[in-house]
Amino acid sequence: MTTAAFRHNHVLHALIAWLLGFWVLTAIGPFDRRDWLLENILVFVYAGLLVVTYRRFAFSNASYALFAIFMSLHLVGAHYTYSETPVGFWIQSALGLERNPYDRIAHFSFGLLVVPAFREVLLRAAGVRASWSWFLAVAGIVAFGSMYEVLEGVAAMIVEPELGTAFLGTQGDEWDAQKDTGVALLGAVSSMLFMRALERRRR
Repeated sequence: MTTAAFRHNHVLHALIAWLLGFWVLTAIGPFDRRDWLLENILVFVYAGLLVVTYRRFAFSNASYALFAIFMSLHLVGAHYTYSETPVGFWIQSALGLERNPYDRIAHFSFGLLVVPAFREVLLRAAGVRASWSWFLAVAGIVAFGSMYEVLEGVAAMIVEPELGTAFLGTQGDEWDAQKDTGVALLGAVSSMLFMRALERRRR
């Protein structure tokens, strides 16, 4: 997509304005400033990659909208820390859960909302056959999510123990990383099944 095309893409302009405004809002008085800074490394890297690669590969507006939804969820988690997010406590109380589930919701949303963009890359840039793209998109989400869990663990070991605990948000669950990856897989599979059903219906 050319620079001219970006200039006329008002949907993308609105999404960028929303994320910038929401980022500023969530940067005000976060629950733990150091954890907020660590969590925002993902925001800066993620946004930077989208900007740098835009000239060579521009996603559809639908994918950018899904990115914006996921990043908004992440910004909320970064503001409060994932284990202290108020909406998570509300869900915990309403459903009688043992822990704040907001981090699980975010990881599920990662699989659900980002996997369509993975498939878009496979189809448009990698030349993967449509029949294989469903499986490979899900595999890509699992690989990316697993890599993030490893990097998150390494970062937690480098910083102070208290900050590392807040950053990981395990809430005492030693299998937290595996469960996070599992719910991301569930989200990705759900998204691909939904998209597959839509494509069949259109045909």
